[in-house]
Amino acid sequence: MEENNNVKERVQKLMAQANIGSRRACETLIEQGRVKVNGAFITLGDKADPATDTIEVDGERLHFDTQPKRYIALNKPRNVVSSNRSQHGDKRSTVRDLVPVEGHLFTIGRLDAESDGLIVLTNDGELANKLTHPRYQHTKTYKVTVYGLPTAEALHQWETGVHLDEDGMTAPCAVQVIKGDKGFTTLRVIMTEGKKRQIRRVASKLGFPVRHLTRTHIGRFSIGTLRPGEWRDLTQDEVKALQMTDPAFRAVRQQTRTRSNDPRRSKPRRPQSRRPKR
Repeated sequence: MEENNNVKERVQKLMAQANIGSRRACETLIEQGRVKVNGAFITLGDKADPATDTIEVDGERLHFDTQPKRYIALNKPRNVVSSNRSQHGDKRSTVRDLVPVEGHLFTIGRLDAESDGLIVLTNDGELANKLTHPRYQHTKTYKVTVYGLPTAEALHQWETGVHLDEDGMTAPCAVQVIKGDKGFTTLRVIMTEGKKRQIRRVASKLGFPVRHLTRTHIGRFSIGTLRPGEWRDLTQDEVKALQMTDPAFRAVRQQTRTRSNDPRRSKPRRPQSRRPKR
């Protein structure tokens, strides 16, 4: 009898739907040999039908509930940890302490403890993966106050990429000056990636350390009037806005391509020596 593959889906996708983790994290679990389907270990790319197949992670069977998807916006205050649980000995509050709802929630758009602003919590593992994986290039927008007044050259370097130790080059981003003087400058930064403490590391490397950092948008969804520590459920239209790219980022990508193709910015070629004719 032939298998009906039309109802089967990749196991990492099903694991994310069961709130095991993001799809990337689920792929890692499969590669580590911790996932079985019908008693047999699987490899990345294998498919299963949750209605008829038994999927196990570390020996525990997955259960696929029918709970409605929930999407929550939180204005994370400073000195609050973005993870679901604090590390041993860390007495700081977590985002889950501020959002005491039942069930596992993924955190979209983690922020370091010193930063504040928009974080989204959801039980939708599929959407969490799409909004956090760099290949989807979803934008996040920040209001950043730095010490000093960045030069045009520094802003250009920030937009086109800065090399960070252990992480390599940063991806292109949009950096706009909102206001500034010799003391402090407020910037609007739009990014599609989020290496650990990336904005702070880039700003420090360029010579303009961060004084204050707030995330204002994920996609085109704005934090709006939420006060620090407040949270609320999102509407369906707002969930769609999360997945929409900020138009300012498209503009900077076009500018980056134009600059990279500008012949005036290319290195001059060395003249080729010609051998004398015999």
